[in-house]
Amino acid sequence: MAKRCVMGLLVTNRVQNVPELQKIFTECGCYIKTRLGLHDTDASSCSPNGIILLELFGGDQAYAEVEEKLKAVQGLQVQKMIFDQA
Repeated sequence: MAKRCVMGLLVTNRVQNVPELQKIFTECGCYIKTRLGLHDTDASSCSPNGIILLELFGGDQAYAEVEEKLKAVQGLQVQKMIFDQA
């Protein structure tokens, strides 16, 4: 049975954390199938926080590698969803 993995990242202090995140995204680029960034903004401000959704490819070992690297970044909250697919 195939598995699909989606990770959600809550990024705080976006300006400070983005360089480390971009480094991880580059290192793990072969495992990232889809990346979607969402942040709060309006006409008068741009939030320092945001959410990034990652759809991963590569199986349990790849998912664990990406998750471990992301959880090492301070100010980042990581959540993972695994879907079993027939």
